[in-house]
Amino acid sequence: MLTRILELVVLLSAGTAAGVLFAVALSVVPAFIAMPPDRYVYTHRMLRNWDPTMPAIVLSGAVVNVLLAALGKGTLFGAAAALMVGVSAVSHLCNVPINRDVRMTDPGSLPADWRDPRPSWRRWHLLRTILAFAALVADGLAIVHL
Repeated sequence: MLTRILELVVLLSAGTAAGVLFAVALSVVPAFIAMPPDRYVYTHRMLRNWDPTMPAIVLSGAVVNVLLAALGKGTLFGAAAALMVGVSAVSHLCNVPINRDVRMTDPGSLPADWRDPRPSWRRWHLLRTILAFAALVADGLAIVHL
């Protein structure tokens, strides 16, 4: 019974992470890219509710995957754990620093040498989206024992 509950937790965490990241890739990223720079900075500064929710979801999923792998439930859970850690690493090492820089930028007076972070942020975001989907697939396969 405990194993089933843990399996549900990893499916919920990987599914939520993949779904949220996919929704951002599908709707928020194209909207950001279409905006003039000042409007992008203003709008980006308004979106602040991801922390600490997403890190908690991703890292709890990684921990439970490690627990399932340690309980001998299959190497796919270990792979899913590594993929979820990858999601977290890309977020914290790549996307979060960009977010921090954008939040510190005044949308009313962009510097003349302002470098648009959107292309880089989009690439990192797509990588973590792919990693989250791969974790979801690994968890699903591990649960159905394929």
